[in-house]
Amino acid sequence: TLLEAENNLLKLTSTNLDSAINWQGLAKVEGKGKICVPIKFFSNFINSLPNKPINIEIKDLILFLECENYKIKIKGFNPEEFPIIPQLQKGDSLNVDCYTFCQSLNRVLDIPSSSLVRPEISGIFLSFDSNLIRIAATDSFRLAEKKLFLKNTLSKEYSLILSQSASKEIVGVFGDKEGELNFYFSKNQIWLKYIGSEVSQPKIDFTSRLIDGEYPNYQEIIPKKFGTHIRLLREEFLNQVKAASLFSEKIREIKILINPKTETIEILSQSPDLGEYKSTLKGDIKGNEISLSFNYRFLIDGISKIKTREILVDITNEEGPSILRPVNEEDYFYILMPIKTS
Repeated sequence: TLLEAENNLLKLTSTNLDSAINWQGLAKVEGKGKICVPIKFFSNFINSLPNKPINIEIKDLILFLECENYKIKIKGFNPEEFPIIPQLQKGDSLNVDCYTFCQSLNRVLDIPSSSLVRPEISGIFLSFDSNLIRIAATDSFRLAEKKLFLKNTLSKEYSLILSQSASKEIVGVFGDKEGELNFYFSKNQIWLKYIGSEVSQPKIDFTSRLIDGEYPNYQEIIPKKFGTHIRLLREEFLNQVKAASLFSEKIREIKILINPKTETIEILSQSPDLGEYKSTLKGDIKGNEISLSFNYRFLIDGISKIKTREILVDITNEEGPSILRPVNEEDYFYILMPIKTS
């Protein structure tokens, strides 16, 4: 971390070379100075201090801290060796509600998986179109999209792929904050600025390198026709799937039998070591009787991201995608492929 003190501001900057964050807050500054210190050690130590004023002095690459009964010296590094952070390039910008955006991003955050063959699907896809942001993620076995409607509009369309690690940093840093988050776009980089109330300048800046590549046209794989439609209680469905998962930890497979005539859904799983599981729940079912299997972890993730009392499950067939949606909310869906059984 680079610490800088000048003009009654304390600035902290950290980077992993792909992403960088700068925080600045008011401080009583006598003179000016800067130093680099190990980020993990420094962060853990600061968090252990009491919530009292901290006096900081920089001298000969040594950081001196005093806080109540604590007096510490930390060996630092030459600040001139700190990596250069890309500077904001002025261009199109967009303001979004900070909390709402982070909550939306969080709905798809855990889906991508690392892929050296297809690095584009290891990130989060963001599409900015007029007054709408589409946030999507996939790992080839499942896909989720969250729509976020905006009060203001962009002059042209933008699309980008943000790394999963950068997306997690954004949620971690800005997720609990109120106010507006300002986006600034360029070809290979994105900047986010959060304006705090303490100072007239940006309080938190975040920038990240974008993943190069073209995101797959996932709109083409969204199913339009379904053979079976289900409406059921979300919490009961989630609890039964979690219970079934306990008997299927190694292969991660649970079987679901859907009967429109009796309006029942059977959930089955088994383990050579533990035994067998079976439960039944009621639902509003229309269409074809069907039997299919899912990866229980993927199914639990999909159900958990939906917060309405009831959930909609639309199924194409035994080998085609199924789609989970909240009831009376059109801004989110979760697509899941079944496990093919021979």
